[in-house]
Amino acid sequence: MDVGTDEILDVVIVGAGPTGMMLAGELALAGVEALVLERREDGQLEGSRAGGIHSRTIEILDQRGIVGPFLDEGTTVQTARFGATTLDISDFPTRHPYGLGLWQNRIEPLLASWVSSLGVRTVHGVTVTGIVQDEAGVTVALNSGEELRPRWVVGADGGRSAVRKAAGIGFPGVEASSSTLIAEVSIGDGVTAPVGLLQDEAGNHGMTPLGGGTYRVVTSERELVGGGAPATLDDLRASLTAAYGNDFGVHSPTWVSRFTDATRQASEYRAGRILVAGDAAHVHYPAGGQGIGLGIQDAVNLGWKLAAVVRGDAPPALLDTYHSERHAADARALELSMAQTVLQRVDARTAALNAVLEREVFGGEGAVGGAAAGALGGTAAGSAGAGGAGRAAAGGAVAGAGALGDGARVRVAALIHGLDVAYAAPEGAHPLVGRRMPDLDLVVDGDVVRMYSLLHHARPVLVDLGAGAQLGAWSGRVDRVEAAYSGAWRLPVLGEVAAPTAVLVRPDGHVAWVGDGVEPLEGALTRWFGPAEGGHATVEA
Repeated sequence: MDVGTDEILDVVIVGAGPTGMMLAGELALAGVEALVLERREDGQLEGSRAGGIHSRTIEILDQRGIVGPFLDEGTTVQTARFGATTLDISDFPTRHPYGLGLWQNRIEPLLASWVSSLGVRTVHGVTVTGIVQDEAGVTVALNSGEELRPRWVVGADGGRSAVRKAAGIGFPGVEASSSTLIAEVSIGDGVTAPVGLLQDEAGNHGMTPLGGGTYRVVTSERELVGGGAPATLDDLRASLTAAYGNDFGVHSPTWVSRFTDATRQASEYRAGRILVAGDAAHVHYPAGGQGIGLGIQDAVNLGWKLAAVVRGDAPPALLDTYHSERHAADARALELSMAQTVLQRVDARTAALNAVLEREVFGGEGAVGGAAAGALGGTAAGSAGAGGAGRAAAGGAVAGAGALGDGARVRVAALIHGLDVAYAAPEGAHPLVGRRMPDLDLVVDGDVVRMYSLLHHARPVLVDLGAGAQLGAWSGRVDRVEAAYSGAWRLPVLGEVAAPTAVLVRPDGHVAWVGDGVEPLEGALTRWFGPAEGGHATVEA
């Protein structure tokens, strides 16, 4: 390994998937060096894996100024789907009113390129075999027999997280009721495979051409097989035959895997100096396609807080807000995923339920075809398209603006896309507090400046819109911008809210304070960015 075992490390991140890389990038932007350990020898994924990201995750990439390559490689499409209904968000107040179909094996290289440009070190072919913490730090044992001694460890090492288990963090939840096979294979010569989504009493089935004669196959099994059981090509053939009456001569698999609808969430996201994020903190059936996005949202919530603690700006107690904020937000997404699994099968009763949802709840009209039917999800209903291909073909309804059930559409779609997250705020605070800051076109020194461009360096920013707010002793930790904005302030779900006179925005893009008189600016600065000596923050009366 190219890291000296006697080297003093601030943070070790176990796992170089999207969550681990996003966290490493956040720490690097905040001036904290993290070492990333990855068990894969070359960091490459077997197969395409998950199928994309939703609107809020796209916004987060935009906040860091790196969204361009992702949009260039993927396909923007309406991806929010509940049951048989696609929920259109093209009228939502966001610069990105869509999801992005892009396979995980393209997402990871883009993130890896970004973190490499920030100087992040990643060591491949390393497995963590033990973790012990004390008051001063954490001892991390490796499969090589070496030990590392970081001050903090973050487990982003998946649902079977060795870090979570070593920390003694519980992983309660709901046991599996169904299992699904996923694979990338070739099909028989001269065989024509059906493209699109098939739903039956067992669940979802789909075959997506990936090019070069390779197909991505997803098929729900007739009977539950535990997630720990090895998946074989014969299993895949049997499940395809049960669903289609034909196994299409599948052969030469790149990979075959099995997942279930088991849903679990870590009881705590922090145990002393050890934290968990992404799949290490929560696993769920991939209906809704939220997996990658939840991990990235965990990472941007944790990154700036952990950096502040490492630098000594804030007390370790700040990390407890990572648990309180993300555990609640992730729990809502997991609940939605479990609700979605009820609608995956197509028997007479489930079909009736879907019909009632379409007609009476969402008020959708029209059939869905092409990519809009489910280009996200990657491993379930949306598996029939993504990664730029966008070739799903399932029936259903589209619920859009003006539909009978517009309120339901807005609420459920905002939940799926992560646009409704509202962290705890002081009683009586402005509706912006705790919610994502909209990407407004501000006027700064006579020029139009996008709000999200002010977050490219992952620093908090005080946007003064005429309140005369001053940072005082926090001026070294928080940026300040005098700006003007005369347009409407619109939020997903809530609609238009009162225009604030000043807004304090956290590095993750959520609002920490609004100049509405409910909480002093100094109190918010101290709570989120640590105490400061030698002055006071003020707001003109």
